[in-house]
Amino acid sequence: MKVIGAGLGRTGTYSLKAALERLGFGPCYHMESVLHDMPLRVPHWNDALAGRADWAALFEGFNSAVDWPTASFYRELSAALPDARFILSTRSPDSWAASYGSTIAKLVADRANAPEPMQAWLDMAHSVTARCAVHDNMSDAALAQAFMTHEASVKATIPAERLLVFEAKQGWAPLCDFLGVDVPDEPYPRTNDRSEFWELVEKGQ
Repeated sequence: MKVIGAGLGRTGTYSLKAALERLGFGPCYHMESVLHDMPLRVPHWNDALAGRADWAALFEGFNSAVDWPTASFYRELSAALPDARFILSTRSPDSWAASYGSTIAKLVADRANAPEPMQAWLDMAHSVTARCAVHDNMSDAALAQAFMTHEASVKATIPAERLLVFEAKQGWAPLCDFLGVDVPDEPYPRTNDRSEFWELVEKGQ
């Protein structure tokens, strides 16, 4: 693993996945990777939640990872992979709370009514987000506070020379500078808005 995302879901992680793959750091692991192979990958993360992570097996075939579940394990991954670089994808806490509340929060809170094949995945997602103090039925203000607490903890844990704090609106330049690669002659990826989020979920059912 060369690059690990410590930013929570709904901070431009799907665009960052596309960017890292464009820059040669793919394949990039994302929650979508779990959704597409739940029988294999959900047990990986349940083991990690129980303190029995096998990072080599979990990330086999991948050179980078972003989004949840990975972001909840930045402490463990920093220790286990001392040569990896970390990217804290971010946005304003209020805008994150609104985006999370209208997407992931709804999906996870209603997990008991989800199709049976998705319930183990959603139970795992619920446990993973809880590691970041993000729980069911939180107010926007409480969500924004949890978001800020997570970011402060990442910055306090990951040495500054290994960490890039990055917003998608900054484009390629800071990302490429951090990774030591050339800036592509094309726009930075923009994908997975709220409607696309639900389309990805539908494809996984």
